[in-house]
Amino acid sequence: MSDGERIALPIVLVGPMGAGKSRVGQRLATSVDAPFIDTDLRIAERYGPIDEIFAREGEEYFRIVEREVVAEALREEAVISLGGGAVLHPDTLADLAGLAVVWLRVSREAVRPRLAGGNRPLIAEGGLDRWSAILAERRPLYEAVADLSIDTSRRSVARIVDAITERFGGTR
Repeated sequence: MSDGERIALPIVLVGPMGAGKSRVGQRLATSVDAPFIDTDLRIAERYGPIDEIFAREGEEYFRIVEREVVAEALREEAVISLGGGAVLHPDTLADLAGLAVVWLRVSREAVRPRLAGGNRPLIAEGGLDRWSAILAERRPLYEAVADLSIDTSRRSVARIVDAITERFGGTR
């Protein structure tokens, strides 16, 4: 890629919890000199911790809040990490059409240590088996929206960022 090439933004990272969307997103944003938006962090900043939103208001309310934050983020020129379930909303699926979308995949074995000790309300009960069931449900949606799919199980963040920038061309 030449110095004159600019990477098209936004670039959106989707995938299951523990796939590395936040870590990869931060590094990619730095690499292309773009802002980084983690929609889960934005939700937490505005509404409080996600596990508390689930406990206090339930998943349905969380999905409404998530949709609002995601719709706003997708209008920004940034690297954007979506929460794993953001693809469940039909309007989000429609918004992702035509955007650069990267599906970060991860194996069950590799995600196990990444999920240890976290506050993830959807797998609080059921653990890794619940994670696998959620992934099976969402996989067709990730596949449908993705322009690029990368397995993060055994690949360094630097190599993942390189693959994304190669695919979507250039630097900012």
